[in-house]
Amino acid sequence: MFIMWFANFFVAASATMILPFLSLFIDTFGNYSDSYVQRWSGFIFGITFLTAFLVSPIWGRIGDKYGYKPILILTGTGIATSILLMSFVSSVHELFILRMFMGLATGFIPTSMALISAQTSKEIAGKTLGTLQTGTVTGGLLGPLLGGMLADSFGFTYTFFITAGIIYFAVILVAFGIKEKKVEPLDSKEKHYTRKEVIAYIVHKPMLLKIMFLSLLIQAANFSIQPLLALYVNELTGAANLALLAGFAFSATGFGNLLVSRNWGKLGDKIGHEKVIVLLMFLSSLLFIPQALATSLWQLVLFRFLFGMVVGGLIPCMTAYIRTAAPLSMQGEVHGYNVSFRFLGNVIGPAMGGIISSFYGISTVFYVTSFIFLCSGLLLLYSITHQEGTKKTVET
Repeated sequence: MFIMWFANFFVAASATMILPFLSLFIDTFGNYSDSYVQRWSGFIFGITFLTAFLVSPIWGRIGDKYGYKPILILTGTGIATSILLMSFVSSVHELFILRMFMGLATGFIPTSMALISAQTSKEIAGKTLGTLQTGTVTGGLLGPLLGGMLADSFGFTYTFFITAGIIYFAVILVAFGIKEKKVEPLDSKEKHYTRKEVIAYIVHKPMLLKIMFLSLLIQAANFSIQPLLALYVNELTGAANLALLAGFAFSATGFGNLLVSRNWGKLGDKIGHEKVIVLLMFLSSLLFIPQALATSLWQLVLFRFLFGMVVGGLIPCMTAYIRTAAPLSMQGEVHGYNVSFRFLGNVIGPAMGGIISSFYGISTVFYVTSFIFLCSGLLLLYSITHQEGTKKTVET
């Protein structure tokens, strides 16, 4: 747990180092219009997750069979190599191809959560995964700040080199520091599931399937604004040190996430993770509206911080719910399908945000995002109410 916390910290910090200036990096390839940069920021940001969407269940199934540690080493190395090669690109299309290749290896952090989840009892799954999540968000907190400082001081090329180096270090940490214990299911009949049986299990668990679908909606909403944040900060400030200021806006969310994500997991252990998810989605919907109305950087940073305090509980609670709903012997593959839904949302979100902003402006993306969170919360609330009503009827 201790080693995976630090490994996730390094991977998250390195991965988020490039996010604040991705749209600025695209702008260096040529004299492009704002709408062109906005669209391609969404496409380049999202293509990584499209390929990851296709391969995540495969990584999960391999993890169930051979263990999660080999996948952590393989995916970490692939991510680092992809980022290293980005320092040599000279066109939008080359960057697009490399980001697509990076998606084949994306999955280090979800795999680490599956590793810890498989070796954690159901009673404390939310608390444990929430603790692990703090490593990710701490890295996400410092990464944009460091990336912004490096980009402003040394340029984009050296930032890519440093980013890749840190991820390579995280891989070494896992390779020599982790000893995975293979946890065997108590029931020997549950040792082997075919892919068809795993899919059938998910389909016949309506709440589990809805949680996965909501993962897609939540990620699409959350990531719709990510590649545009630097451009939005530029609209608010017009400052010269744009990459650093964009890093502050990114990091504000991570800092809020860091403070409370563990507590949301503990609350989910007590009252039910699905109920906590509903609350968090309603609060997320509410906190996106002031971001659209911000007239200064400090206002944006404040509401990004408050949003981070809320959204930090979603992934741990969803992962913990799957831990309680799926048999141990199919944990990796079920997590893989859930991650696929999330990655598909990561594809839809940036592309949606880029298209909407190019026609109606960046502030409109915040309103659309707020509406998606609201609809997601209402859908899950209805499902919980219906499920409890059905249960009472059966008991009667």
